[in-house]
Amino acid sequence: MSLPAEFHDIAGRVNNWGRWGEADERGTLNLITDAVVREAVAAVRSGRRIPLALPLRHGGVQSGFIPGRIDPLHTMVQINQEMFGPGAVATSDDIVTMGLQAATHWDALTHASHGGRIYNGRPADTITAHAGAQFSSIAAVEHLVSRGVLLDVARARRVDRLAGDHAVTPEDLDAAEEFGGVRVRAGDIVLVRTGQMQVVLAGDRHAYGYPSPGLSVRTPEWFHARDVAAVANDTLTFEIFPPEIEDLWLPVHALHLVEMGMLQGQNWDLEALSTACAEEGRYAFLLTAAPEPFTGATGSPVAPVAVL
Repeated sequence: MSLPAEFHDIAGRVNNWGRWGEADERGTLNLITDAVVREAVAAVRSGRRIPLALPLRHGGVQSGFIPGRIDPLHTMVQINQEMFGPGAVATSDDIVTMGLQAATHWDALTHASHGGRIYNGRPADTITAHAGAQFSSIAAVEHLVSRGVLLDVARARRVDRLAGDHAVTPEDLDAAEEFGGVRVRAGDIVLVRTGQMQVVLAGDRHAYGYPSPGLSVRTPEWFHARDVAAVANDTLTFEIFPPEIEDLWLPVHALHLVEMGMLQGQNWDLEALSTACAEEGRYAFLLTAAPEPFTGATGSPVAPVAVL
């Protein structure tokens, strides 16, 4: 089934292929300049640090919907082992098996493709079983630090959690900007809060998945117009699910990752940040969010920290 004309119309308006050169693998992260980072540091006032990652543990957010995307399985491979003889210093080591997109994570630009293409018009078959992504893997994302902006859509709408069928629109993003007294600018990393993570934190992870609130197919143009560097939210699917346009599955993934070259993050815990921003009356902060640099990977866990 081919993608509808409506999708291609939006894609044509947000496409960034060639904007930073034919060899570019970083996409909108190019918008995070030294000047942007200096201004991000200036957003720190209280020094309050808010972690935004879920614990990496078995029994996490995965429901089994996506084959192979398993919650972390942690195993000890040595416990208090005296490797250099009796009475020597003892060490303990662990291993973990997990889906790289299992918990709080970034999707690399190669996480999605359509029409046989990935970001910057490269062939999708440059992703192989043994080498992974040849271009634009998560390892291309380095030193990810910028100004973060929380668009607290749920709090702006005076609800704890958006309904499962709520598609976050550009109008919602405008209202969240006004509510937070902040203006999204070039190079920002935008965090969109729906309140959906409250389900996970309450222990009912099976109610977290579907249906799920998320971003509307109309929002990529909003982020493109503001030259946003990356977007993350507090849901499993990132975009509204099931989709708002019948049979058009994961269009926001394709528009962000393939057409715009913009990272997207999922399963971010924005609850404590929502409280902190409301208490301080500020919705902009320094955000550090570098992924683990797995060579060839199409996504990676991240332990982001917001510094107010």
